[in-house]
Amino acid sequence: MTRAAVLGAGSWGTTFAKVLADAGTDVMLHARRPELAKSITEDGENRDYLPGVRLPAGVRATSDAAEALLDADVVVLAVPSQTLRANLTEWSPLLPADATLLSLMKGIELGTTKRMSEVICEVTGAGPDRVAVLSGPNLAKEIAEQQPAATVIACTDADRAAALQAACHTRYFRPYTNPDMIGCELGGAVKNVIALACGIAEGLGFGDNTRASLITRGLAETARLGIALGAEVTTFAGLAGLGDLVATCSSPLSRNRTFGEKLGRGMSVQEVQESTRQTAEGVKSCRSVLDLARAHDIDVPITEAVVRVCHEGEAPAQMVREIMSREAKPE
Repeated sequence: MTRAAVLGAGSWGTTFAKVLADAGTDVMLHARRPELAKSITEDGENRDYLPGVRLPAGVRATSDAAEALLDADVVVLAVPSQTLRANLTEWSPLLPADATLLSLMKGIELGTTKRMSEVICEVTGAGPDRVAVLSGPNLAKEIAEQQPAATVIACTDADRAAALQAACHTRYFRPYTNPDMIGCELGGAVKNVIALACGIAEGLGFGDNTRASLITRGLAETARLGIALGAEVTTFAGLAGLGDLVATCSSPLSRNRTFGEKLGRGMSVQEVQESTRQTAEGVKSCRSVLDLARAHDIDVPITEAVVRVCHEGEAPAQMVREIMSREAKPE
């Protein structure tokens, strides 16, 4: 793979464009706003979403989707998960016929409860072997600063996975391959919901024991749901499962954890949303994760509690009381 189009110039999309360029891949980054695309190309920096990080010369930007996608070997999708269908409907006629479609998104679509790879296949008509997902403990700012990190590239086509692995392997970014698309996508989506719960606990003043308990039990409900959908249980012990969960639940760089912390401190969902321009995927995806779990009769108490706080007006302190007063049972 020699040319990549990255559709989405937020912090993660821009960071991954940098990774690709550092690995020797030519990159065209698509930004909706012409002024942002112009600034990125001329200044070598995305001041809106990744200020202070110099981008390599191999990253150029455009607001023209057709220009971004021209002759791309790999198309990287890095938009908020709930906007994917609308964006991809617009971009689909422009996609190169055999390009690999790589999802960086971590969410479950509202209404359909489809994973992002399923939405991609449905909208574009691409076969599942053309679609891949990237997931792991990948906080954008740390990777942009070239701090060592690892990730997982999941694809049912081993050759495409290996090609993607080569296209983004640098001295600071180490990708592994895994054929378990379902497990990797679910791990990435559900961890955002668990991170909201950890943030709420932090905002309420609780400490490490509480966070560790939420991480562990959150991993259990993620694995229960994943196994019901056909995922491999070992995936949840790896980078796309436990690794991503620990990073997102523990780091102040995590959007979802930070969002939850503000809720725990007494802000409303609307107030937190108005205070940031970044998307906390778990706020919307918690409802679709819960719908998916209910459709398969899977118990997800932490997800249910987060939905009550984010969408039903329940007080965070009440959420904790309800979780702790559930019937005792074997682990």
